[in-house]
Amino acid sequence: MTGPLHRFRALPLRSRLALLVAVAVAVAVAAVAAACWFVTRAQLEHQADATLRSSNVDERYLTNLYNYCRGTAQIQPSPYSGLTVQLIDAQGTVCLAPDSSKLPVTRADLAVVNGEKGGALHTETDADGVRVRVFTYQVSVVGTGLPRTDLAVSVARPMSEINKPLSTLAWVLLAVSGIGVIGAGAAGLWIARSGLRPVDELTEAVEHVARTEDLTVRIPVEGEDEIARLSRSFNSMTASLATSRDRQAQLIADAGHELRTPLTSLRTNVELLARSDETGRAIPPDDRKALMSSVKAQMTELASLIGDLQELARPDAAQPGPLQVVALHDITRTALERARLRGPELTITAELAPWYVRAEPAALERAVVNVLDNAVKFSPPRGTIDVVLHRGELTVRDRGPGIPADELPHVFERFWRSPSARQLPGSGLGLSIVARTVQQSGGEIGLRPADDGSGTVATIRLPGAPQPPPETPRS
Repeated sequence: MTGPLHRFRALPLRSRLALLVAVAVAVAVAAVAAACWFVTRAQLEHQADATLRSSNVDERYLTNLYNYCRGTAQIQPSPYSGLTVQLIDAQGTVCLAPDSSKLPVTRADLAVVNGEKGGALHTETDADGVRVRVFTYQVSVVGTGLPRTDLAVSVARPMSEINKPLSTLAWVLLAVSGIGVIGAGAAGLWIARSGLRPVDELTEAVEHVARTEDLTVRIPVEGEDEIARLSRSFNSMTASLATSRDRQAQLIADAGHELRTPLTSLRTNVELLARSDETGRAIPPDDRKALMSSVKAQMTELASLIGDLQELARPDAAQPGPLQVVALHDITRTALERARLRGPELTITAELAPWYVRAEPAALERAVVNVLDNAVKFSPPRGTIDVVLHRGELTVRDRGPGIPADELPHVFERFWRSPSARQLPGSGLGLSIVARTVQQSGGEIGLRPADDGSGTVATIRLPGAPQPPPETPRS
């Protein structure tokens, strides 16, 4: 159903604001104008009544008027311009000048004549149909030589003396109110346009981004109001989206680059095997064995790289899996067993104090395994790796070549690999996964050179406690 409210909501926002301002001003102006009119009317009526009460008619004129009505004297011109003067006796008989319009006699007037009331003030319509304000009070006059006290005089003024100024005032107020409302509507429209200009810019920017996918658009921010906050939020959002898209593009490019090397090597080896079968020229057993070993190694590297990419496919801001209370010392002990299998010639020492943390068990185990794998990969033959877990700080120290100081800031970047490690197996994603897992668990990770200058020390700090919570069974 279409109603006024629905039509109002269908208007543009600036039109609604201008209309609301105009309506609010109209209501305020109408209230002020009405109050002004009523106050003015009350003041004019009060002044008119005061004038009537103070208009005491001269006794000589009243005597002359009384004698004129009795036919014993000639009427003299009235000295009271604009006033109607009328005598009333106890029987309600009226006596007035010939050029005056008769006023009706009311019970209140008779009560004044009889002395029951001191005066009567009321509004009536005279014989000519003119609305008048009447004041009646008792008087005494001398008629035919004898004084009379049973008389009253009614003095009247036309209500037009009040109504005309009030009518003029009403038209003036109406004109001023109309001009005020029109001006308020124009001002409201101007204010709405000025105030909504940032919203228009934001709308244009959003439409531009939707149309062109250009995330470099920025809106100028002025002031500290809600519009400025909205503009800053939009700029922050587009900057984050641009950064996310750049990272996504960089991830795809880096992944393609990293996948190209094992795929090229694998393709070359497969082509050699296929050509041998097609030509019938057998490959020497030793070469064939080396070729198959290379194919197997490349497939293993591809599988590892694809697994790392799947791990990183989750957005950095994504929520981790369900957190559980896990024993970090047990996870480290399991990771140590796998590390010893990968480097049987290495000596790995371990001092593991109990420490319980809240983390995703599988992700945390993978992170510890990746740190130990790096230590095994870069350790020299028959080298030593020291692993210590003390009060939530896990340190893994190897005796490898170490990491140059200028390369330390890049070790946790995706696909970053030290120039000296280009020839070693790996995807360059391991430490990125470790860093994300540790941060999602509320911890910190860092790499630094060993104090004696030989090897690297990896440190993982995770919040926790040496004892499990009461509701968690001890591992």
